[in-house]
This record gives sequence, C-alpha cells and structure tokens, in this order.
Amino acid sequence: MSDQQLRKEAHDLDVTVWVGKHGIDAVVDELDDQLDDRKLVKVKFLRAARGGTTTDDLAAELAEAVDADLIETRGNTAVLH
Repeated sequence: MSDQQLRKEAHDLDVTVWVGKHGIDAVVDELDDQLDDRKLVKVKFLRAARGGTTTDDLAAELAEAVDADLIETRGNTAVLH
C-alpha cells in the first residue's frame, strides 16, 4: 500500500494514543499493542509533551521506538503504520 493510500485511510481514523507530559516512553507499549491489532494508529501530541520539540521530531522518535513507519504528521497529530 502506498503512503498516499494510507494517508487517505488515516483521514477518518480517530486518535487512539495521546502523548502527554509523561512523554513518548509512557505510550510505547500501548502503541506497540495497537499496531499489532491495526494497520494504522493516529497519535496526538498534547502541548505538555511537545515542550520545545516539534511534533515531527517527537513522531519520528516514537516511530523509531516501536519500529513503525511514520506516514504523516499534520498539526499535532501523527499517523504510524
């Protein structure tokens, strides 16, 4: 499946993982479990998680932590595959 098709599919997805003040380490296991069950997972980075970092940086770091592909980031939301 191409990234474009995945992005299209992700459009209607609900956010199922929120990254807050505890950072990405707090959601790695949950995200890993969700990626086992689903093709795509939408992650929202709350202001407390971002601090001085960009959503792109956090999303890339999170994707690496769960060995997933980062499909896109839009605003404060990322889609992982």
